[in-house]
Amino acid sequence: MKQDSLLITGAASGLGRGFALRAARPGVTLHLIDCNENRLKDTASRTEALGAQVFVHALDVTDAPAMRSVIEGIGSSGESLDVVLACAGITGGVHDQPGEKGAPSESEYQVRRMVDVNVNGVLNTIFPVIDVMRRQPVASDGFRGRIAAISSIAGLVSFPGTPSYCATKAAVDRFMVATGGNLKQDGILLSSVVCGFINTPMVATNEFAMPGLVQTAEAVERIMAGLEKNRRRITFPRWIAAGSRLMDLLPIGLSERYYQNQPTGAAGSMPVVQKSSER
Repeated sequence: MKQDSLLITGAASGLGRGFALRAARPGVTLHLIDCNENRLKDTASRTEALGAQVFVHALDVTDAPAMRSVIEGIGSSGESLDVVLACAGITGGVHDQPGEKGAPSESEYQVRRMVDVNVNGVLNTIFPVIDVMRRQPVASDGFRGRIAAISSIAGLVSFPGTPSYCATKAAVDRFMVATGGNLKQDGILLSSVVCGFINTPMVATNEFAMPGLVQTAEAVERIMAGLEKNRRRITFPRWIAAGSRLMDLLPIGLSERYYQNQPTGAAGSMPVVQKSSER
């Protein structure tokens, strides 16, 4: 797999930083995107120390014009994008409402912000990248480029503990797999990463046991191995994915009764997306 030039969103921490550190070496060019400029600069310093040429783009993936400008600029420079990893994303759970009345729920802001980052942020990355890759020559591995977006096993279920996260990750998975069926004819591989809990800052404040928790470095290796094998959907841990697919086949009332009696994702056990919070 050709991987001399990579573009990574969400590169300031978690999987994005893990991919950058894994890829960094002399002769490799990294384009790192994140809205947290300080942490992004830290990733850049670490990868430059490993010999990579690094370009930092401090911007929010929800800014479609800015994303297109940066990505089109890379393409117009004559540089090929070999691998693009859309890792930027946020999560949040339901919380009890003030007072005695009101079922656990998400704020409208949280739902809309999650859709904007997790879905539109991926599209704002993918569409200009596709335009750039279509102009690239086919490499010796038979592809013009590879694009992976981080979905989640949460996208396989209708989990009441984090409804909009499930919805956004399901959308990412379906879009990547369905669109990839056509784009492979253009020599562009689209891969959906359907992963479980990964030990990143995103899950650090979860107040429940996380079954099948995978360390970041291991997750990075699994994803890169899947890309090298040209997999359209990269899934792990498989046992959790299998169980989730089974749960989704059950009658809604039965699955809800199970979920609502589990500590995982209980109201207040996950962070809330705040307007003033760092993303």
